[in-house]
Amino acid sequence: MADRPTTGPGKGPNEGSKNPTRAAFSSPIPHVSELGIELVEAGGGRGLMRLPWRLDLVGNPETGVLHGGVVTTLIDSVCGMACLTALEKPQPIVTLDLRIDYLRPATPKRDIFAAAEAYKVTRQVVFLRATAYQDGPDDLVAAAVGTFMLSGRLGLRPVAEAPS
Repeated sequence: MADRPTTGPGKGPNEGSKNPTRAAFSSPIPHVSELGIELVEAGGGRGLMRLPWRLDLVGNPETGVLHGGVVTTLIDSVCGMACLTALEKPQPIVTLDLRIDYLRPATPKRDIFAAAEAYKVTRQVVFLRATAYQDGPDDLVAAAVGTFMLSGRLGLRPVAEAPS
């Protein structure tokens, strides 16, 4: 991922409320919105997201370090975005496997970024790699690999379309 995006919030080409990719991703996923995860960039099988540090997301009040589950959600979300932008046409996806190596605790009171790229797309599975960092792509908090299954073939539909 040597040439992954390094822009920060407000600097990416997908900033702004009129971007359909941003709206399509954040609206139907309530926990992404609840956590305050922001889409910075997306396209061409890549994604970059930002999670602003908040006290209510801290896992250890004595240290101020973000909860590992919050970092996991950020990485899973950016992998999903990279997966969606790697597909020729949108379809439902599900996380099949996500392996995360936590390299160090995130520094308290600092935002965390996650970047992902799809490096292989098959008929049924998309393979991705991702990193989470703070000061820059070389300041890693975590590294991850994941696989996402293309679930359109299974007949899965978005909740809005599912029969009640």
